[in-house]
Amino acid sequence: MTALATAALWQHSRRGHAAEPADAKPTAARKAGEEIQFGLVTYLWAKDLSLPQLLATCEASRVLGVELRTTHRHGVEPTLTPAERREVQARFNDSPVTLVGLGSNERFDSPAPEQLRAALQATREFIRLSHDVGGTGVKVKGDQFYDSVPHDKTLAQVVAALQQLGDYGAGYGQQIRLEIHGGFADIATHFEIMRSVNHPNVRSCWNSNRQDLEGDGLAANFKKVRPYFGDTLHVRPLDSADYPFPKLMRLLVESDYAGWVLLEASGEVAVDQLTEKLAGQRELFHQQVALAQDPR
Repeated sequence: MTALATAALWQHSRRGHAAEPADAKPTAARKAGEEIQFGLVTYLWAKDLSLPQLLATCEASRVLGVELRTTHRHGVEPTLTPAERREVQARFNDSPVTLVGLGSNERFDSPAPEQLRAALQATREFIRLSHDVGGTGVKVKGDQFYDSVPHDKTLAQVVAALQQLGDYGAGYGQQIRLEIHGGFADIATHFEIMRSVNHPNVRSCWNSNRQDLEGDGLAANFKKVRPYFGDTLHVRPLDSADYPFPKLMRLLVESDYAGWVLLEASGEVAVDQLTEKLAGQRELFHQQVALAQDPR
């Protein structure tokens, strides 16, 4: 609960009471990072679940937010009819699970004009779909350089595409979330893109890549991109040995991040084991956040 909401609730509780009881306990102080939430990207652990199965699994594991990846069995795609879109939204409305947004696979690096036009059009369709089913944003990619094209030209093309989509998404209340991915995964490249885009509706989606640890290291790279963060970021399994997730959680807490940390786990997990696996990752998330809030 925010400080403003807490104050409003306190004022409401005082109406009709001359004074608080002598033994009333003060409201606990707010901790940095207390609004961080844990959710799931449906790539790859949940790729074989139908939408009802996915919602049931998320509810059972208490992983209560999802970014729905395109091409997977849940079938939330731009081809849905208006009635089917209303049905998807109704399923989420009847569930404790939040539809955080859609994970498209669209990218804007191709030197072929027709491919770029197709990617832009497909992203606009995902934006409208996310709006119609109750999401708040669409994940996109950069994504790579080509030997036949100067790097500056590719970057300028990606920047222009993101600026267009930022405007278009704003008209539908949809954030454009640029995943730090592929050939654009180094922090310097991503920073240059975001600095050049300079659009309030185009945000970074941190992706927990090995490149985060290069150069000046995780803390410096995080600090460089943090001003551009949006409502989502991606992590791997939080007990992975090759990425310092406890340190990432500390950086998120210290900067008072207030968005979704979404698990994007590779590999196959049997459907009957998924609830337990997700619950375990959720527990690790809360442990790491709590340690970051109160290091001892």
